[in-house]
Amino acid sequence: MYRSFFGLSRNPFEISPDPYFFFPTARHNEALANLYYGIRKQKGFVVVTGEVGTGKTLLIRCLLETLRRTQIAFAYVFNPRLSTDQFLQYMMGDLGLPYSGKNKSELLLSLNDFLIGRYRRGLPTALIVDEAQQLEADVLEEIRLLTNLETSQQKLMQIVLAGQPELDVKLDSIELRQLKQRIALRCKLDALRPEETPTYIQKRLQLAGRKEPNQNIFQPEAIAVIHKFSQGIPRLINTLCENSLLIAFAVQSTTVTAEMVNEVAADFRLQIQSTNLNGKVKNELSAERRKSILKAFSGTLSAEGSTDSLSGPVAREESVGGKKGRFNA
Repeated sequence: MYRSFFGLSRNPFEISPDPYFFFPTARHNEALANLYYGIRKQKGFVVVTGEVGTGKTLLIRCLLETLRRTQIAFAYVFNPRLSTDQFLQYMMGDLGLPYSGKNKSELLLSLNDFLIGRYRRGLPTALIVDEAQQLEADVLEEIRLLTNLETSQQKLMQIVLAGQPELDVKLDSIELRQLKQRIALRCKLDALRPEETPTYIQKRLQLAGRKEPNQNIFQPEAIAVIHKFSQGIPRLINTLCENSLLIAFAVQSTTVTAEMVNEVAADFRLQIQSTNLNGKVKNELSAERRKSILKAFSGTLSAEGSTDSLSGPVAREESVGGKKGRFNA
């Protein structure tokens, strides 16, 4: 609803991991290079960890886009809450191999034949697991055993594990010491530094179609508050920016102020209290802002001919293509 008001062609701060909005910090570029190098040079295990919201899934999506432009086959596991048998079946299915009605030994024989065939043609194969901190120890051990599929010179399957810091803790456990010793490359994603946050926000606005880069939507004080509340976590930066733009649009302000960001942070309970407003005034401002938002959105919906009541749901869930997405078609 605010796009035309701010001269944007798309929403700049969606929290979905869209590679179009990839922000290449030095750490993110290094991690992406390590992931691709580890797969391309058949290094075996590669591990990337980072705190919640630092961009691990976005990094994986960028990697998948790169792999699609090559002859590297891959299986992408985005929900690892699976048993060992379910994990093997999912991996086989994503590689395009038959798995229905086969027992574990038959699955492994079929996988080995597939990997050997690709190796003879000089083609790598990768297994990429997101949210890997959710993997059970027995599934991690099964993944380790997949690296026993090898020749005298190379591993036949390259494995990428991406997860939260809990993954590092899990890999440090005594029962997984064999897996830990096989890790060839490790990298870690960090939050954005204070000097990176303004560039991050400006870059996303430009990618979203902002034609006037010299006219900043976010005041410098607002960006400072955004970094303070988000601690440099990109996902939280997106949440604060998105909702601050909604408030600015509602009151027809062409700039986002620190006051607006403080209000959004309070609504999302981000634990850091504003030093500029006491609780009573902040609550009164919040009430006024909400009235303004309802009024502005009501006018927008009326202009679009919507018959939905503001007291009921106005958002519609959209399906993506009407079917489950595939990443290596």
